[in-house]
Amino acid sequence: MTRRPDLGAVTWLVIILGTCLILFVFQKVLWLVVPALLALALYYCLRPSVRGLVGIGLSHRTATRAVAGILFLVTVLLVIFLLPVATARAAGWKAMMAHYVQGGLDFLVKNEEMLAQKIPSLRESSILRGAPRDVDMITQQFGEKYLGTLLWQMVHWLPSLLLTPYLTYFMLQEGNRFKKHLICSVLNAFFEKTLLLFDRIDTSLQNFFVGLIKLTFLDTVCLALGLWIFGVSSPLLLGLVAAVLAWIPYIGSAAGCVLVVLVAATDFPSQPSITYSCIFLFLAVRILDDFFFLPLTIGRSLQIHPVLSVLMLFLGAAVAGPTGLVLVLPVMGVVAVVTETMGQIIADERLKTRFRQAQQLRTAEVKLLGP
Repeated sequence: MTRRPDLGAVTWLVIILGTCLILFVFQKVLWLVVPALLALALYYCLRPSVRGLVGIGLSHRTATRAVAGILFLVTVLLVIFLLPVATARAAGWKAMMAHYVQGGLDFLVKNEEMLAQKIPSLRESSILRGAPRDVDMITQQFGEKYLGTLLWQMVHWLPSLLLTPYLTYFMLQEGNRFKKHLICSVLNAFFEKTLLLFDRIDTSLQNFFVGLIKLTFLDTVCLALGLWIFGVSSPLLLGLVAAVLAWIPYIGSAAGCVLVVLVAATDFPSQPSITYSCIFLFLAVRILDDFFFLPLTIGRSLQIHPVLSVLMLFLGAAVAGPTGLVLVLPVMGVVAVVTETMGQIIADERLKTRFRQAQQLRTAEVKLLGP
């Protein structure tokens, strides 16, 4: 397998600027971006099912309608059942969150006391003595100002999920035709490179979205199984939420770990060993991700330097907020593929020669045929 050439500084600058521009536009049409991304992920996950139904004798249109119909039915049922539950339990969730935050802070206080007993010199430390004493007030302010708004926004976004099966259906139905129209509009001199570009983008997106779903499933199973063994409440829900939060690189994993620690510390206030065990469980799952799950699912096809990845996370957050954190790396991967291929097309002297010769032949043909 041939190694892809290293990209130059100018190319990387174009990739970074293009990524920021796309993230800025995405933030303005977030109501469409979220269901479109979910539809794209479902498209790559359900495309093998459509091909399987076509293989057993169904037409492509019938297979697409069957798969999309099941998806739409499941989405409607989820919205019907989850919307009333989310609306009715919003106040209870606020109190539950405050309860878990208080349990986590109590866990910190117990650790402070334990450290002070084992290391007497730390008793007068400003770090330990600076532990928050107005925790109840801070928790109450957070719940009143932010948590209720956040929960209401989540409820507000539920109806927009109805766009997801709708867009998925048209992607499954018209995706191949759309790609054919785009490819047919390309000049013959650049046909091979353009076909390669479409194939690389399609492969990159499929590997990312399908791999992300597989990685989320593996993380959910491992975390839920470990939390169930430790006796933590709602292990499956906690594992799923932590796995989904891990979609945000670096920051999401830390947030998922904090969430698990808060629940474990609240469920077992007199058994800190279980909370420590949950922390080690989370670290073990992250190690499994880095060495086993990631190479088997998403892979490392983006080939972005870790330093640049971290810088792009901060830049994406500055440009598009939380949306930028989630989308910056996959968008940058696609922009890198497009920019690299377009650069190869522009710099390829053979393709430019073929294009000039094609123009000369058309000009000669027009002169020969006359007006």
